[in-house]
Amino acid sequence: MMAAANKPEYRDGHGFIAEIIRTNRRKSADIRVEDGAVSVVVPVNTPAEKIDQLLAAKRRWIKEKITLHREMTPASSKRYVSGEAFSYLGRNYRLKVEAGNFAPVKLLNGRLVVTVPNGTEQPHMVRNALVRWYKRQAEQKLTEKVNRFAPMVGVEPAGVGIRTFKSRWGSCTAKGKLEFNWQIMMAPNRMVDYVVIHELCHLIRHDHSPEFWREMARVMPEYQRCREWLRENAARL
Repeated sequence: MMAAANKPEYRDGHGFIAEIIRTNRRKSADIRVEDGAVSVVVPVNTPAEKIDQLLAAKRRWIKEKITLHREMTPASSKRYVSGEAFSYLGRNYRLKVEAGNFAPVKLLNGRLVVTVPNGTEQPHMVRNALVRWYKRQAEQKLTEKVNRFAPMVGVEPAGVGIRTFKSRWGSCTAKGKLEFNWQIMMAPNRMVDYVVIHELCHLIRHDHSPEFWREMARVMPEYQRCREWLRENAARL
């Protein structure tokens, strides 16, 4: 069974928000900028002041990475303002943006509520907060689904990871770890099941041979319908 992630911790980097990940496995700090979102992996007892000093020292490099990501990201029709709809497990939820000290996205009374400081960086901060929320939901839900479906398929994966893929929903590594695109969390629940079962079946067959699809049909008889839905709706998600 794969464990869920610890409670998130954040620091305001003045123009960006950094997620702090504390771990016993590191002796020094490591700053990462992925999908335009900043995270700092630090030894478990690192004081907040030291993290703030590190963020200040690396601020120019971090901002350059964020700007580069923004320039390379395809233009979105979203403006990341209150009232916009975002899909989660096939249902639309309205975004509610509040001004104040940063607070991660919460799903409250059918709304996705996020608090970020006012200013020109606000849409970017809202987007990053939403991406972080989707990734965290993906980590939790996909791990639960892998634990549920793995015995049905008859396999034991080596782990679950969440990634950003440009043109795929998931992959299975040579070492048996399953990796999923966090954006699948926008699709209806049964489509998410399909992607999980699909990658689990790749632990039996690494190809898309008739044998592979027979395994799919055994666990999910209606897999063809889900496959077609995802093919038709991939761009929208």
